Amino acid sequence: MSSKKTIKSVEPNIADLANGWLKKYKLDYKLEQESLNSEIDKALNDYHSKSGGNGGNIPDVKLLLQDKYLNYYPILIEYKGYKDKLVKLDSNGQVDNKTTKNQPNYKNIKSYAVNGAVHYANAILHHTSYTDIIAIGMTGFKNESCKIEHQIGVYYVSKNNFGIGQKIGEYSDFSFLSKENFDNFIEKVKSIHLSQEEIEKLKEQREREIDASLVQLNNDIYQNEKGLGENDRVYLVAASIIATLGIPGEVAPLEKSELKSSAEKGNKDGDIILRKIQAFLDKKDLPEDKKQLIVRTLQNTLTTENINKVENGESQLKRVFTKIVDDLGIYYKIGLTTDFTGKLFNEMYGWLGFSQDKLNDVVLTPSYVAKLLVKLARVDQNSYVWDFATGSAGLLVAAMNEMLIDAKNNSTSPEQLAIKSAKIKSEQLLGLELLPSVYMLAILNMILMGDGSSNILNKDSLKDFEGNYGFGKTENKFPANAFVLNPPYSAKGNGMNFVEKALAMMDKGYAAIIIQNSAGSGKAVEYNKKILKRNTLLASIKMPIDLFIGKSSVQTNIYVFRINESHKKDDIVKFIDFSNDGYTRTNRKKASSNLKDTDHAKERYQEIVDLVRFGKSKLNILTEKEYYEGTIDPENGADYQTAPVDTRPTLIDFKKTVSDYLAWEVSNLLKNQNNEDDRLGK
Repeated sequence: MSSKKTIKSVEPNIADLANGWLKKYKLDYKLEQESLNSEIDKALNDYHSKSGGNGGNIPDVKLLLQDKYLNYYPILIEYKGYKDKLVKLDSNGQVDNKTTKNQPNYKNIKSYAVNGAVHYANAILHHTSYTDIIAIGMTGFKNESCKIEHQIGVYYVSKNNFGIGQKIGEYSDFSFLSKENFDNFIEKVKSIHLSQEEIEKLKEQREREIDASLVQLNNDIYQNEKGLGENDRVYLVAASIIATLGIPGEVAPLEKSELKSSAEKGNKDGDIILRKIQAFLDKKDLPEDKKQLIVRTLQNTLTTENINKVENGESQLKRVFTKIVDDLGIYYKIGLTTDFTGKLFNEMYGWLGFSQDKLNDVVLTPSYVAKLLVKLARVDQNSYVWDFATGSAGLLVAAMNEMLIDAKNNSTSPEQLAIKSAKIKSEQLLGLELLPSVYMLAILNMILMGDGSSNILNKDSLKDFEGNYGFGKTENKFPANAFVLNPPYSAKGNGMNFVEKALAMMDKGYAAIIIQNSAGSGKAVEYNKKILKRNTLLASIKMPIDLFIGKSSVQTNIYVFRINESHKKDDIVKFIDFSNDGYTRTNRKKASSNLKDTDHAKERYQEIVDLVRFGKSKLNILTEKEYYEGTIDPENGADYQTAPVDTRPTLIDFKKTVSDYLAWEVSNLLKNQNNEDDRLGK
C-alpha cells in the first residue's frame, strides 16, 4: 500500500536565508511581533486579518527605509515554503486578492507570499499617512539534490496604483534594499507608470468595490444604529471622512483611538471630531464664510446628546465613525477620481424608498453618462463649467477630471501644470445646490477630489443667482462656456427652466443636459422656443429606458446646444437613438456589479461624441437606423424628438411580400401546367 509523501514547508530555511541578507546589509529589520512604529503597528492591527478575522496582521518582516530625499518607505515581507506559493494572479495579471463579489480573497492572501504582503501593504495605505509601500513575497523548495531554490516577488503598492500592486522587476536576493542600492531601486519604482487604459480598468474595479462597501456600510448603520435620520447619516459620513483625511505635515488624520467616549463637556467624541474638522478646514485655502458654513452644518449632528451618550464604554458616534473609517478609508485614501459621495448618496437614499417627494428628483447621474455630457459640452483645460442643480457634484467631478487630463496631456512643465491644476479647481468650476444635505455631499466630493469646492454654492439657482463667483472674486461674473445638467424633473418644463436661465447668462460655448424626454415633446414649449431664439440645438439623443434602474424608470434624452447662436429652421439636428448603449443593467440587491459592458459600450459612447461633433462619417457600431439628420421648427418647441419616418419594410412586410410572390409563382405554374395539359390533349 503506497502513501503519498507529504511535502514539508521549507519556510524556516527561506526566512533564515532572507534574514541573513538583511543582517548582512546592516538593515534595521523587525520580525513578526516586534514593533516598527506605532502608526504602522496600529494599522496592521486594525485591518482585517489575512484569515478574515478582526485585526492581527503579522508580516514576517517589517522595515522602514529612507531614500536620499528623506522619504520613508514601509517594506513588508512575507515568507512561504512551497514551490508554487509565490504569487496568485487573476485573469488580468493582477495580484488576486479580491473575490468576484469584491470581498477579500482570504484563501489567496493566506496561501501566497506576494498576496499576503500586498494585503499588509493595503492595511498601511488604508490606515496610515504612508502612500508608497513595497510588498515583498519570497518562497522556495528543496530540489532533487536537496538544495533550497528560492523565488522573490517585489511589488509596489501605492495610492497612484489604487493599492493594486505592480511588479517592480526580477530579483534573486534582497540587495536592492541595501543602502548602496536603495536610491536606484526607488528611481525604478518611480518610473513604473500605468497606462491611461490600465488606470481606467483599475478605477472601474475599485468603483465596483466602493459600491459593495457602501451597501454594506449603509445596511449596517440602517440595521444597527437607531435614531439616525437620513441627513444625520450623510453628515456623519462627511464629518468622519473630513476628520480622517489629514494634510501631510500640517494636520494628522483623526485616529479611532482618539475618540475616548468621554462624557466630559467639551471633550465628547463629537467635540473631538469637530475640532479636527476645524483644523483641516483652517489649512485648506477656503473662504472663511464657507468654512463656517461647513462647521455649522456638521456641528448640529455631531454635538447632539444621543449620539454622544456613552453606553458600554462607547458612544454611538465612535461606533459609526469606526465603521466608516474601516469600510471606506482605503477608497478616499487612494484618491479615486470618482463621484464618491454621489454613490454614497444614492445608497443612503435607497433605504428611504423615496418616501419624500422632493427626493424623487435627487438621482445620481451614472459616471459614464456624466463623462459623456462633459465630452458633449466640449470641456477642456480652458473651460469654465457650471451646473445649476449640482446634486453631489458628480457632473462637476467628471468635468474636473476631463480638464485635469487635458492639462496634463498638454503640459511639459510640472510647475506650470501644478499652477493650472490649482486654477481649474479654484476658479473654473461652479455648482449650485439648494438641499442642505446634498450640498454638504457636493462640498465633501470636491474636497475629496483635491478641492474644487471653492465655488459650490448653497443657493437657489433660479431665484438667488446672478452669475457671479460665490467666493473669492464675488464681484466678477463667472465666465461660463460649458454647461452640464441633470435637473430635477419635477421643476417647470421638466427642468428646462434651469437650461433657459443658464444659457441666457452665457456668451459662448456648449451645453449638454440629460432630461426627461417629455421636456422636448410638449412639456416645455415656451422654454424651448426661448432657448432656440439664441441657441442652436445640435443633437437630440434618446438614452436607454433603464439608465437609472432601481431609482427611476423615466425615459431621458440628452440635448446638446451651441450657445449664443440662434437656431435657424434649416439648421441640421442630429437625432440619435441610443437605446442600446452596450451596457446590460440589472437591479439585483446582492449583485457584485449591476452594470456589465456586453456590447462595446465604451466604443459606443465615444462614437456618440464623434457623431455629434463630426456627423455621419463617424457611424461605425451604430447604424443608419439609429442616426438621422433632420430639421426642427424653432417656433414649435415640442419637436426636439423628431424622428425619421421609417420607410424600410418590416419583417411582417417582408413576409407578406414573400407570400404574395410565392402565391403568384404557384398560380403561374398551375396556369402553365394547365396550358401544357390542354396542348397535349390529355
